[in-house]
Amino acid sequence: MSTIQNFDEQTINTTNPHLSRMKIIVETAFYSQNVTPIQDVAAVYEIAKNNPDTIVTDMPIKHAADLGLPEDAKILLYNHGRIVGRTAKARRIIQEESPESATELLNYLEEAIFTDNRHDFWRSDVVVGLAEDFMTKAHVCIAKGYEHNLYSYLMNFQALNATYQKMYDASKQYDEPDIYLYVDPDFHDPKYPNGLALFDRDHNVAAILGMRYFGEMKKGTLTLAWGIAHRHGFTACHGGLKAFHFKDRPDSVFAMYGLSGSGKSTLTLAKHDNKYDITVLHDDAFVISREDGSSTALEPSYFDRTTDHPVATHDLDYCLTVMNNGITLNEKGEKVLITQDMRNGNGRMVKSRYITKNRVDHEKQPISALFWIMKDNSLPPVLKIEDPVAAATFGLTLATKHSAAENVSAAEMEKVVIIPYANPFRLYPLYEDYNDFKALFSKRNAACYVLNTSQFLDKDIPKELTLGAVESVVEQRAEFQPFLGLDGISYMPFADYEVKADTTYKQMVRQRFDQRKAFVVAHNSSRKHALPDECLTFLDSIIDHLNK
Repeated sequence: MSTIQNFDEQTINTTNPHLSRMKIIVETAFYSQNVTPIQDVAAVYEIAKNNPDTIVTDMPIKHAADLGLPEDAKILLYNHGRIVGRTAKARRIIQEESPESATELLNYLEEAIFTDNRHDFWRSDVVVGLAEDFMTKAHVCIAKGYEHNLYSYLMNFQALNATYQKMYDASKQYDEPDIYLYVDPDFHDPKYPNGLALFDRDHNVAAILGMRYFGEMKKGTLTLAWGIAHRHGFTACHGGLKAFHFKDRPDSVFAMYGLSGSGKSTLTLAKHDNKYDITVLHDDAFVISREDGSSTALEPSYFDRTTDHPVATHDLDYCLTVMNNGITLNEKGEKVLITQDMRNGNGRMVKSRYITKNRVDHEKQPISALFWIMKDNSLPPVLKIEDPVAAATFGLTLATKHSAAENVSAAEMEKVVIIPYANPFRLYPLYEDYNDFKALFSKRNAACYVLNTSQFLDKDIPKELTLGAVESVVEQRAEFQPFLGLDGISYMPFADYEVKADTTYKQMVRQRFDQRKAFVVAHNSSRKHALPDECLTFLDSIIDHLNK
């Protein structure tokens, strides 16, 4: 899918729906004389390597030449400072502001860019979406001094080289403007102490001010790309997707939805002791065609935590860039990484596509099952949901906990929160996602499961148990029992996780469904676009049953 960068002069006027004040403000900044274009990834690697903030390790990058890097390229480390996660409270969407507030924000953005004209910037282009049915171009402009973030951006997404330019030119065209992302981590104002992430969702433009964390750039870009996909027949997915291929029966294509730290990457990238013929699409960002059920990855690389990857295990062999980790000298006197979040929470790395030998960018086989990954200790390790309304509502009211990937307090991390479809980055009305996911269950007949990867009551649920449960579903040997007498909801029994249908337990489950209902009620009372009545009808039926 290709989008619009160049406009016919006859269309450059006030009637062009692809032009807005924010798009004009941001795109204009890209062409200022303080902005230097740079596209070659090897050149970006060199400027990142030579930045005073960068630490050059002695750890080589595998497949460097295949990635367009120098043969002797090394893993680069950059530490952001105190903030090492995304700051959701900094996010503002122009279309959801009052006219007065929108004008004030755009005036502020103009002032920020005027100030920035006294400083030097870089700009580069990438492709988001890796198959010809979904490709969009993204342009980034970032302040000099943040070359490591620019390098990470080009490595995380697909740099627009000759190969991908050819694919992009042949991709399906849509009447949709390119993505523009303006980034200045150094622009601070007391009015916005947490920084400002400003989005124009209808024109695919964002400005990120006062925030160093690379994840703001990555998720800001994905946020806009998901919006484009949603408008053109795709379901936007913050999760992972893998396919199990068989010779004697249809393939199983599983999608795992969860926040960072929930286990979605672990489940998606698991090799299952090489028992199956598996291909992996991605562990974080993809889209599903609502027309044929096929799926497309948005990124070639993986932006994953380093907490489970000590240097001695060689799990870091496919790293490209690392952030918010430590350095020490090994027995050879070489600079190597100290991981496992020993320096701070949410240590991160961009890993190349070569870490997964079975990687694909497009999965033609239609989606067959969706797994909502939750952290809700009232739920047993695995539930199966039969009804499409119930399945979509479980995803709508996905109960989980924040992680170190987000800039929140320790107290906030302990609370069970509702994050619909594990996607806090949505720009369009939530009811549209509800309809999109419901269609996967009702029209494409996808199965639905809930995986609790945290605790059941006070007993931890190890990842080995969850992986084993997924394997039993793959092998079609999973057995389920009715869950508390609820229609269309069953659970997978485990000896150490007994479900006792006593009053105390039923009350605990009911309280969590009360929380889900409260979320829907609050959403409907505060938003212009209400969720369908059937969501509350389903939740009320659960609560009424548990009150008996």
